[in-house]
Parts: sequence; C-alpha cells; structure tokens
Amino acid sequence: MTIKTHFSLIIIGSGPAGYTAGIYARRAMIDTLMIEGMQPGGQLTITTEVENFPGFISIQGPELMVKMREHAEKFGLAIDADHVEEVDLKTHPFKVKTMLGKEFTANALIIATGASAKWLGIPGEKEFMGKGVSGCATCDGFFFKDKVVMVVGGGDTAMEDATYLTNHAKKVYVVHRRDKLRASKAMQERALNNPKIEFIWNTVPVEVLGNNAVEGVKLKNVKTGEIFEKKIDGFFVAIGHKPNTEFLKGQLELDESGYIITKPDSTYTSVEGVFAAGDVRDKVYRQAITAAGSGCMAAIDAERWLEEKNLK
Repeated sequence: MTIKTHFSLIIIGSGPAGYTAGIYARRAMIDTLMIEGMQPGGQLTITTEVENFPGFISIQGPELMVKMREHAEKFGLAIDADHVEEVDLKTHPFKVKTMLGKEFTANALIIATGASAKWLGIPGEKEFMGKGVSGCATCDGFFFKDKVVMVVGGGDTAMEDATYLTNHAKKVYVVHRRDKLRASKAMQERALNNPKIEFIWNTVPVEVLGNNAVEGVKLKNVKTGEIFEKKIDGFFVAIGHKPNTEFLKGQLELDESGYIITKPDSTYTSVEGVFAAGDVRDKVYRQAITAAGSGCMAAIDAERWLEEKNLK
C-alpha cells in the first residue's frame, strides 16, 4: 500500500492542543496529518479525575483524551502512531522524519509536543502517579481538601504550588534540599508567612509510601543522614517542567528554558508557516483548556496562512 507522504498541514503532538488543532483543521478541509508522539494523549493520560474541563463535571483524564481523539477522527484527521525525531525548517515544504524511519513533507506545521514534568525518580513516585502523586497543584489540589500534602522544590513553582494548596489542604509541608529558597523574594515571603505551610530544610524525599494510594513519605536529611518519615495524603513534585523541544534546537527561536517563542496574540513562531500550541509554548497556565484554546488558535492561524500563500 502506498503511504501518502505530503500534507498541507502536519500536527506534531496529540494532547488537547494537538487534537483541537486537528478538529479545526479538518473542519476547514485542510489535508492534515497528526503524528502522535511518545505519549499519545499527552499529560492527561497520567491524570485521574478531571473536574475543570468545561462540559464534563467529572471525567478521567485518559477517557477525555479518547473522546478528543474520536472527535478528531470523526472529521477525518489522519493519525500516525509514531514519534518525530527530526525536522528541517530551513527548506519548504518542511521535512519531518520519524523514529520509525518515515519521512513526510508539509506546507505548514503545528508544534504541539507539550512539556513534561520533571520527576525525582524515587521509589513509589511512578507507582502512585494519579493516586496521590502529582506534578500539577492547580489540577489536583481540589482532591486534597482538609488533607496533609507535601511539595518538593525551592523555586517559584514550588512556592506557588504550596501557597495554592493551602486553599484546600489543612497542612502543607515544603521539602527543600538546601536551607535557602531559589524563589523570588515575594514568593518566598508569601509562603514563609503562611501558617499552613511548614518547611523541612536540607532534606530530600527518598521513597513515597502507601498501599493503594499515598500514605506517607520517607525523607533523608542531607547534612546528618537521618532517615525519617512523614504521614501525608498527597505528594506534589514542583521542580519544574521541560518543554519537549529537543528536536527543534537550531530550527526555531526558543527561550532560555526551551519553550517556543510565539509572536504576541498569535501562535506564529520565528519560522513562517510554523505554529506552536499548548504547553510547548506556555509555562504559565499549563491547563488542558488553555492548551485546547491555543490549538484552536494555531489551526486558524495555519488556515489563514495557507490560504494567503495558496497552499491550502
């Protein structure tokens, strides 16, 4: 069977941004291919209950992504279960190479590869993902009302998450490997002055404990070597996110953290005909609904650009 290799538009990534872009692109009758990536469905596939996506009072993250995929396929979106390893944005049509050795060309690209939370890699962390372990306080904080939680980290993200969690939890431990925070002074003061937050300095988590869900954590003081435990209900890792843009270095303008820089009030990148949507360009909100919204924007921007260039 002959495999089609050229498309008017290729979407790289299959989270809320990618699927929304695919729905809008196909409704605009653009010949479109989506290449799923290493984590089909994105970060929502490792989330349990979602209560803040409009239209769904409560839905499991993986189920929401299945519905998005079905919606996109209804409009005829072609989806390839592969991973993009290399792109050439210096020639047009753009060239896309995948992990399985396939090569495609496209008149326009939407990059929606998302960002990945940085994890500690300790025992129990992966096992209790979605069962008390989280990388997103604003996504999951509601589920820990009147419970005890722990935040790991010392930067702005950790202080912001800890402060936010005090809206729900009765107590928030902040564990930091040093005795000073990296966060901005304003963020530090806000957290340090919050009566619900208790800091555990010079300490690192070594294991998340529990049976069917998180019940505690084993900690180690890095100065004394003392090992001790704390009972907690939730374990939030806030040591940062990493945008999935390794394959774009030297091809697109990225910021110092690797996020794609887009032009104000648009999804246009530094390369004409290449658009970016979702967490790969957003280090502030990182929500499914904002990712979906930017996917819509990217598809509309791409459609208008293709029409302007007579490439649709």
